[in-house]
Amino acid sequence: MSGSRWISSFLEAFHAERDAAQNTLESYRRDLLDFADHAEIRTATPEVIRQYLLHLEAQGLAASTRARRLSSIRQLYAFAFQEGLRADNPAARIAGPKRQKTLPNTLSEAEVEALLSAASQIGKTTALKRRNACMFHLLYATGMRVSELVSLPVLATSGNPEMILVRGKGGRERMVPLSPPARMVLSAWLPEREALLADKGHVSKFLFPNKKGQSHFSRVQFFTLVKQVAQRAGLEAKTVSPHTLRHAFATHLLSNGADLRAIQMLLGHADIATTEIYTHVLDERLKALVLEKHPLEKSGFSL
Repeated sequence: MSGSRWISSFLEAFHAERDAAQNTLESYRRDLLDFADHAEIRTATPEVIRQYLLHLEAQGLAASTRARRLSSIRQLYAFAFQEGLRADNPAARIAGPKRQKTLPNTLSEAEVEALLSAASQIGKTTALKRRNACMFHLLYATGMRVSELVSLPVLATSGNPEMILVRGKGGRERMVPLSPPARMVLSAWLPEREALLADKGHVSKFLFPNKKGQSHFSRVQFFTLVKQVAQRAGLEAKTVSPHTLRHAFATHLLSNGADLRAIQMLLGHADIATTEIYTHVLDERLKALVLEKHPLEKSGFSL
């Protein structure tokens, strides 16, 4: 079996066992094909893999990217070992680069309000303005990933729900609440959506269908829309992305007293360690709590 066939077989098994999203599969495919360009997969040794990682570092790739590539390689060889294609996993004992957990760019509450206002002004028609406003409100109100937002089925929002079911990574499902403003813009968009589909003779299962009604509004289209809305809001477009709104959702909840475990559930993180990038918010809140509530601080004690 060729190296390329190893990759294809691994991805097929990975998809079947974990119900992995297409974006995840494509990410693994890109990582492994890049490795295959630098090494013979079937016979690669630990030293060959280390040299590949050094090559990536010399190219200036971030530690997070190098760690992800190594993870892809490890899983490929774990699959090969289980299938009897190799007698070992040459990547099993290779230490990956340490990834520094830093909080990505986020937005202030005032900046989010500016974005939500600007979203309702972008669009050639009232229907498109209401669609755009709905997308932004839902993203900030729920902390959904962009892929979860654009592929949201319309049935998930039927009956003016207070909570909606979101299907996330690995097919994991979670319930996320909708704020009153989000429910209001959703109610305004739904009749406009039906009218747009009826005018074109389309039927769609998606809350945000594309122009042809055959699929959903794409991630690329939404990224472009975010940049347009950011500019209208007077923000620097390059610092605003769909993920920025997701981070703002988590940061603002934590700063206003939410529990880290609750944020984990709302974001759909499988591991609490992923959510812990937001602990700096908790640190600041705890520091303020001590300064404001500790009895010695109140008494003005000094030496």
